[in-house]
Amino acid sequence: MKSEVSSETRFIVERWTPLSAATSIVAAALLVMLAFGPLLFGANIVDNLTNLFIYVILSVMWNALAGYGGLVSVGQQTFFGLGAYFAIQLSYYGVAVYPALLLGAAVAALVSLPISALMLRLRAGEFAIGMWVVAELAHLLVALDPLINGETGVSLLALNAFSPNTRRDDNYWLALASMAVLLAIVFALLRGRLGASVQAIRDDEDAATSVGVKVMRGKWIIFFLAAFGCALAGTLWLATSITFQPNTYFGVQWAAYMIFMVLVGGLGTFEGPIIGAVIFFLIEFFFGQTGVWYLIGLGAAATLFALFLPRGLWGTIEDKFGLRLLPVGYRLRMLGPQRANTD
Repeated sequence: MKSEVSSETRFIVERWTPLSAATSIVAAALLVMLAFGPLLFGANIVDNLTNLFIYVILSVMWNALAGYGGLVSVGQQTFFGLGAYFAIQLSYYGVAVYPALLLGAAVAALVSLPISALMLRLRAGEFAIGMWVVAELAHLLVALDPLINGETGVSLLALNAFSPNTRRDDNYWLALASMAVLLAIVFALLRGRLGASVQAIRDDEDAATSVGVKVMRGKWIIFFLAAFGCALAGTLWLATSITFQPNTYFGVQWAAYMIFMVLVGGLGTFEGPIIGAVIFFLIEFFFGQTGVWYLIGLGAAATLFALFLPRGLWGTIEDKFGLRLLPVGYRLRMLGPQRANTD
């Protein structure tokens, strides 16, 4: 009996790698450590981490919509503002303040259903501009509510029932839990059939339709998820700032922040938006007090990344080195020539 080498090369499809397994363990350990944040860190760090968690939510939600769904929006501040607005309304009518924050996000997500029926008929630039128009319309309608006092705004007074320390800790834990749950939902969607179908829609909607992908269903799910996530971020921001002013919450700067974080981190990657949120947080922390120059710097940085690193930091690293920290997709690994025994 002799051994011969076949000319055929074998491949295997794998999802988990030693690196992704190690990264998952580290991520779980980090999440557990962060759960004890108010016991480990001072008040200033807890406040800053709460803001970081909100930025991660916004970045990941916009990336789910645009990076995976191909729905580039400059109007996600619609739901950021509506979430905070409905939380104010629910609290005013007697709902306990923290349940009101969660319910406010849920109501804003329900409002996204009729909006999606119109907006998802649009494509590319039409969708982006259409969402911006929706944001401006929502801004005007909310400002007309007597409860809001126009652009003067109103405060979520029910939060004053909590001591500053209790409110800070509760906001931190709610933001951390919200971020973890939304990340888990996006992770699960991307690992399933929906993730593959949504990315197929992004790459070529007509081709996806021709092979049986339910295009509108996939778009609707991603749109609804992104709306809920951005609305939840809005309610969390309200919990930290207490004051609600329509011009602030519906401002286009929130769309600019989301786009910046995703472009810098890596559009269409899972890890990139998280990295982009951390970078944005650090830039804001160190340079946020410089006024208009801070905004000019953000715009210049986003332009440079779009020109020279269009895949963002993590997208470029992933393309160049083939690194994937988390087991979101599949990869094809070559095993080499197959050996066969023959007589």
